[in-house]
Amino acid sequence: MSGAGAPETGDIDGRGLNVVIVAGTWHETISNGLIAGAERVLNEAQATHRLVRVPGSFELALAAQAAFAGGADAVVALGVIIRGGTPHFEYVSAATTDGLTRVALDAGKPVGFGVLTLDDEQQGLDRAGLEGSKEDKGAEAADAALRTALVVRDLRG
Repeated sequence: MSGAGAPETGDIDGRGLNVVIVAGTWHETISNGLIAGAERVLNEAQATHRLVRVPGSFELALAAQAAFAGGADAVVALGVIIRGGTPHFEYVSAATTDGLTRVALDAGKPVGFGVLTLDDEQQGLDRAGLEGSKEDKGAEAADAALRTALVVRDLRG
């Protein structure tokens, strides 16, 4: 984990943007850290937002699709997938990534990708924006969603 090359964050005017955070419930401590980081960024940007919880990462794409159908300008997708001893990790990681990409392209609106794909729990704790964490991937996903929503809005006039 490096974080090297990450863009600067902050100073976003998100007023007028409606954002939905969709978050899985697996690995509660990590998930809650991701949510807190995303909510902090959205609050600082003064974007309207709400949180929707889904059972796991696989369900994020459908919830994101529903959020866009309900008028969201952007979605922040947060989930935690930890590698186990079976191929399940690869299937869920690929399906989640592909599903969220498809939803974003079909809607023509951004999905901030805050789904952590990890070898172990410690990697998630290091990225969850918790006290002692090295990174805050929830905040980064919210920042990316806001910035992209503003770019899309500008491009479409």
